[in-house]
Amino acid sequence: MIVPVTAVFAAVLGLLLLVLSGQVVKYRLKYRMGLGVNEDREFEAAVRAHANLVEYAPIGLIMLAIAELNGVPSSLIYWTGMALVVGRILHAWGMINGKGGPHKARMVGILLTWLSILVAALLLLWNVWQVYG
Repeated sequence: MIVPVTAVFAAVLGLLLLVLSGQVVKYRLKYRMGLGVNEDREFEAAVRAHANLVEYAPIGLIMLAIAELNGVPSSLIYWTGMALVVGRILHAWGMINGKGGPHKARMVGILLTWLSILVAALLLLWNVWQVYG
């Protein structure tokens, strides 16, 4: 069985990871730091934007893929995945442009991310209840 809807979101998030990795490498080369960060808020924001994607995207994608494999309707996978991807893009953009401080895009991004993970969890539970309940 394939998961074409989740595959598209995984591809987009993979590209976002490469963009954010490039931002981190730019600062690592600039400051010749292979580990950690210095006093530069933009450097720290770039590292955290990258790390935050790595922290949230995998569980969201795993949940979407399981839901898709279990037969949850593709339209529900699509909208949940869109919320995850848009949330991660907004969060990264807000983190970098806000230099790690408060930023509207960052706040909206994390809320969309949390909402997508909540919806994916509910879809998984609903699906299992439908099949085995």
